[in-house]
Amino acid sequence: MLTATNIEAHAVNTIAWLSAADATIVVPVYQRQYRWDIGGCEQLLSDVRAVADSDDRHMHFIGSILSAEDRRAGRSELVLIDGQQRVTTLMLLVAALHHTIQGHDPELAEELDRVLIHAGSGETKLRPHRAWADVFDAVVRDARGDAARGSRFDDNYAFFRSQVRPDDVARVWRGLQKLEHVAITLGPGANAQQIFESLNSTGEPLRDHELIHNYVLMGLSHAEQTAIEDEYWLPIERHTGERIADFWNHYLVMISGREVAVSRGRGVYQAFRENFPRLEPATLRTHAEGWRAYAEVYGTLLDPSRATDPDIARHLRWLNVFGRGMYPLVMRVYREWLTGAMDTSSIVSVLEQLQSLQLRRTIVALRNERLVARLLRALDDGPEALALSISRLTPSDDRVRVALKFTDLPHPEYVLARLSGLTGIQTLDVDHILPAAPSDDWTGDGITAWADLTDDQQNAHRALAGTIGNLTLLEEDLAMSSFGASFPAKREAYRRSEITLARPLADERVWNTATISARSARLAAAFMETWPRRGPLVIDDDGLTPILDAVPRRGWPRGWEREFAYVEYVGEHWEVPDVKYLFNRVFKRLWADSRGSVVSYSERRGGPVYPAMSWTGQWDSLDDSHFLYMGWDSSYMLTAIQGVLLEAGLAPEVFVKYSYLWSD
Repeated sequence: MLTATNIEAHAVNTIAWLSAADATIVVPVYQRQYRWDIGGCEQLLSDVRAVADSDDRHMHFIGSILSAEDRRAGRSELVLIDGQQRVTTLMLLVAALHHTIQGHDPELAEELDRVLIHAGSGETKLRPHRAWADVFDAVVRDARGDAARGSRFDDNYAFFRSQVRPDDVARVWRGLQKLEHVAITLGPGANAQQIFESLNSTGEPLRDHELIHNYVLMGLSHAEQTAIEDEYWLPIERHTGERIADFWNHYLVMISGREVAVSRGRGVYQAFRENFPRLEPATLRTHAEGWRAYAEVYGTLLDPSRATDPDIARHLRWLNVFGRGMYPLVMRVYREWLTGAMDTSSIVSVLEQLQSLQLRRTIVALRNERLVARLLRALDDGPEALALSISRLTPSDDRVRVALKFTDLPHPEYVLARLSGLTGIQTLDVDHILPAAPSDDWTGDGITAWADLTDDQQNAHRALAGTIGNLTLLEEDLAMSSFGASFPAKREAYRRSEITLARPLADERVWNTATISARSARLAAAFMETWPRRGPLVIDDDGLTPILDAVPRRGWPRGWEREFAYVEYVGEHWEVPDVKYLFNRVFKRLWADSRGSVVSYSERRGGPVYPAMSWTGQWDSLDDSHFLYMGWDSSYMLTAIQGVLLEAGLAPEVFVKYSYLWSD
């Protein structure tokens, strides 16, 4: 058998590989900077703890690490081509363990030190890019100062320090010793770039739902995998079809009441792992039965003709006019209806409210994204709480009435069909009574031609051409025969129509801006009855984002210096510019008002409040014996704000107002 001459690959124990390395592991100049965030560190630590608690047969594979040996500098160096992020993060975790335990267990501290430092030279075994080498060195040696503050090294090290107590170090170390990887070392004749591209770019990357599929089946026997595949996964695929990825996204929003950050890489898969950190064979079937049941519901939402109740089917079809944004909530209420937990009138009421909410917001040019998680949380408190939440988000009658008069009508087929009392599928056209582009000889009264109108008069007509007052439904043949005709000639088509919305137009003598406005007012009254704003009359909080739906920004546009215009905190108006200031203010306020909540949250999450300033970093004092660590990145700070407010029961009463329009 022929063997490779320029590549050596071995499966190795990661910690043993790092401990035994005589060579310095060097990050080359061309590598990108270290960029793992705290979320990645949190996942690594979770994986390490999980494998530490498993039996001795279980190991954790972290992938391949690609390096090239370089002896030209007079000493042996391993130049990292692929694996910098993982190796650096492992070193930071080991450093945090070392500094936590060094005063408690010298023997274990010495083991940890062998991973970090060359015994002879005293140099760190990993040498990052020269621009950050001094910062990394200071962090690893626990000599961090202002230079390290705010760096990824400093943040991630501080996170590990906060999460691992002295009595937990041995457990984490046990898990680290069960990490394995494939060490690939290149000889002088190997093409490092070609091999790097082969490892990272060959083939189509797995999508979220494929990763979930692998995660669910991993660790099962072949027979168990086949059973789960046949009984659960294939039915899920059959029900959801090409929308299986959307199904998992919406399902996770439904069970968590939180939006999934789908724009950040493998957001749906990560959310799945957070909600199902362990899938033991004993509980897997129970979970899978739920997934399958909701997948069947999802299939009904995609194809409302599957619904057994015709009234519900009709409302599901209408709701689909607005897209699938409300599916997480509708999945839940439909499943409750199927199981008898909700009666038919209640689910129809919810579906009607959701249509009113989305249609009214669209009419007044408000976005419908990022609403459903908030509504799901309200539903947890019952139907009345849901109605109140929908009411707060639904624009008022006055606001909608003005928009109907002066702006183009969205979803005209849907709106006009419902106003006409039509419930089935019809072959109808949306007819512009005044054409969107009138010909020069078009006339609204049989006397004055379009060309004879002044520019201002024409513009006034054009401004109303797409409004509700100038639109009707018309049978296809009638619409075709009268297309572009002057209004007097079209009255015969309206007279012959069976559409209740069109027939009264035959009685109009002229068609101009006055008659359009008058008809807008009449139809607006009917609109309010068809899509009412239900629930109590409360202040509309459009533009405010509940703190639980807030997301960290990825930089601001040039010229903008504030993340938040303001924050509404339990009825108070706070002028805070960004997450960091809000983090500090929330924890200080709760330390005064709800200290038990802060203590409980910090004990469970490992910070950010500590009895001492145990490492160098950004701290703020809460009192003489409690300190708030301020060195987190914005994502972790926001998570902490949300978590402690939930602990205190105040999250539903805290809102942020972003300083500028922004979306995922």
